[in-house]
Amino acid sequence: MKTQKIIPNLWFNPEKFPVEKAVEFYKSVFKNVKIETIARYGESEKEIHDQKPGSVMTVKFSIENHEFVGLNGGPYFQFNPSVSFFVLCNSEEEIDGLWEKLKENGQVLMPLDKYDWSPKYAWVQDKFGVNWQLMLEKSSTTQQKIIPCFFFTGKSHGKAEEAVQFYTSVFKNSNIEGILKYTEEDNNDYALGTVKHAQFQLEGQTFMTMDSGMENDFPFSEAISFIIDCHTQEEIDYYWNKLSAVPEAEQCGWLKDKFGVSWQVVPATILNKMMQDPDNAKRERAIASFIQMKKFNLQQLKSDFEGKITTINR
Repeated sequence: MKTQKIIPNLWFNPEKFPVEKAVEFYKSVFKNVKIETIARYGESEKEIHDQKPGSVMTVKFSIENHEFVGLNGGPYFQFNPSVSFFVLCNSEEEIDGLWEKLKENGQVLMPLDKYDWSPKYAWVQDKFGVNWQLMLEKSSTTQQKIIPCFFFTGKSHGKAEEAVQFYTSVFKNSNIEGILKYTEEDNNDYALGTVKHAQFQLEGQTFMTMDSGMENDFPFSEAISFIIDCHTQEEIDYYWNKLSAVPEAEQCGWLKDKFGVSWQVVPATILNKMMQDPDNAKRERAIASFIQMKKFNLQQLKSDFEGKITTINR
């Protein structure tokens, strides 16, 4: 599977809907779901996250070859339609099956039907709160079956095009595939001139975005963030400096950009290996190290993981 640079992170409340239950549900919905790694909470985080040591912290999994990370983070953030996931379906049988399973105990935002842009389409929020847009697309030009979509509403309405331009300027190996705007023919004064639909690539991955066609307010939040897997301190510094726009949101590699979208600028591959290390003391030292950081200090993290004494500024 192609290496995925940008990975959606889904924040779950383990008291109500733990990530383990969500992944099991997605296994029953989609044909191709794989669990890659599971990391557990350590003693170092008991006071901060109020999670029992040894309980599941994160599950890294894939749906149709698209990687996700699910985090048991607590009751602080809730999913909403500001970020959804397009699923491009190859047949009516596939879209009908996904629709029936995802809507169970969920919420229908747009029913499965024929629309101007697709012979069959639906928008549904599953029982965990995650939003999915299902679309019949037999002749899709992208090989990526699941595509994250940013939905600009409320105070962010009208900023979708600016976001596309900004993100494609920040990330390398990026390009804009197309931007379709609302025109007078749409008879929508509220959305006139804003983005009806845009598709673009960041690091070879496809994303979509749109401005809302009606007045509503679904603000971006930490409920869904995007992990940028960095391999060097230079990478961490670059993305941190380009994206961070809300100083008070900076914590443990997390930041918010000028649109309110949350990102995690972290050495994800390196950190995942640390969390899978059989030496419990090493894992605890790594956790104790990064929970004190705002921007990740990779050298400090590696030194703390190995138990080396350093005088590096955090």
